Amino acid sequence: MGYWTQGKLGEAELLLKQALTIREEVLGARHPDTALSLNNLAYLYEAQEKLGKAEPLYERALAILKRILGPDHPYTLTVQNNYNDLLQQMNDNPE
Repeated sequence: MGYWTQGKLGEAELLLKQALTIREEVLGARHPDTALSLNNLAYLYEAQEKLGKAEPLYERALAILKRILGPDHPYTLTVQNNYNDLLQQMNDNPE
C-alpha cells in the first residue's frame, strides 16, 4: 500500500475500489479474495475516520469469510479483529 504510507489516501482509495471491482467481476462477490479487498477498503476508511463507510464493508467481508473459510480461519480472525477495533472506535466516538 505505497500510496497509503505516503499519505496519498485519495489515490489509495481509488486503487482499492478498482481492485474490489476487478475481484468482484473476476472471482465473484463471495470469494475470499473479494472479502480481503472489502477489508482493505474498510481499513482505509477507518484510517480516514469514515467509520460509517467502513462498517458495512467489514460486515460483508466477515459474512463471506465465515461462510467460506469458517470462523477460525486466520483471514476471518483478522477481519473480525479489524471490525472489533472499528466498533470500539464507534463506541468511543459516537457521532
